[in-house]
Amino acid sequence: MNADKVDLNLARQTLKLEGQTVAALAETLGEAFACAARDVYACPGTTILTGIGKAGIVARKVSGTLASTGTPSIYLHPVEALHGDLGRVHRDDVVIALSHSGASEEIIRLVDHIKARGAKLIALTGSQASPLGRHADVCLCYGDVDEACPLGLAPTVSTTCMLAVGDALALTVMQMRRFSPDDYAAFHPGGSLGRKLMKVEQTMTARRGERLCPVRDTLSLGEALAAAEKATRRAGAMLLVDGDGRLTGILTDADLRRLLVTSNGDVRSVPVAECMTRDPKHVHLGDLASEALAIFNEYRIDELPVLDEEHRPVGVIDVQDVLGIKTVNHVRD
Repeated sequence: MNADKVDLNLARQTLKLEGQTVAALAETLGEAFACAARDVYACPGTTILTGIGKAGIVARKVSGTLASTGTPSIYLHPVEALHGDLGRVHRDDVVIALSHSGASEEIIRLVDHIKARGAKLIALTGSQASPLGRHADVCLCYGDVDEACPLGLAPTVSTTCMLAVGDALALTVMQMRRFSPDDYAAFHPGGSLGRKLMKVEQTMTARRGERLCPVRDTLSLGEALAAAEKATRRAGAMLLVDGDGRLTGILTDADLRRLLVTSNGDVRSVPVAECMTRDPKHVHLGDLASEALAIFNEYRIDELPVLDEEHRPVGVIDVQDVLGIKTVNHVRD
């Protein structure tokens, strides 16, 4: 065979074999899987994943998925565990050990020590009759599978099965925890998905009683400007409120410039209510920060008041606060 020739048939066969094997696993899940899910959900300590080689790489990924969906989890290298890292394992923990053969020397040497420390052991393996499968408290067995490797040696289908079952376990426990989009955002503040789910209160730069200083809309412009100077927050907009503290308008630098350009006399005596923009665009506590960004983009403005349920200002969100957040598909009226 020409060394430069790409065998697409082998690639297709690999995908089909892995896909078919994983799909067949769905029908094999039963009480053992349910027991494993209950053990992880009820674990008062940490869910620890361990494995060696390719299984170790999968174990790291499953541990990461658990941690990001509400289950405290770490990866424990089996060799490092035998050289001091067993101190990470406690009686309240659940250990999930991954090994296709269930007979990897590094894993088998670790089993007795895990059991001795009182932790619960869940096996994820291709052989229930293996040493790992026999000694585990719960055995998740996906059975004897044919590897897609032409030599039948490189872990391919087996590791895909491990990953699929691990993901299924993590997401099942996630559902049991009633893990919400808000929880996900809190765990992913630096990621695009997390940023997309952030609420305005997590990003706004001014909060009531801190740097926000709303001004009464019954004042003159001069009085309003003087009152706004008391605020420690530097902003390009002044929030105007009525006697009940509800937002009635906003006065921006642009509004003030237009007034100065069009007026011939002293503008300080002009009622601020005549200068302000009434019923300005705004967002409420609980709204997504991406909704605020959509308004910024739609109306080419830089700041938005953040209001509570009573329509009272509790903060201001600036366009700089939400840069990098993807917008939602709609804009609030």
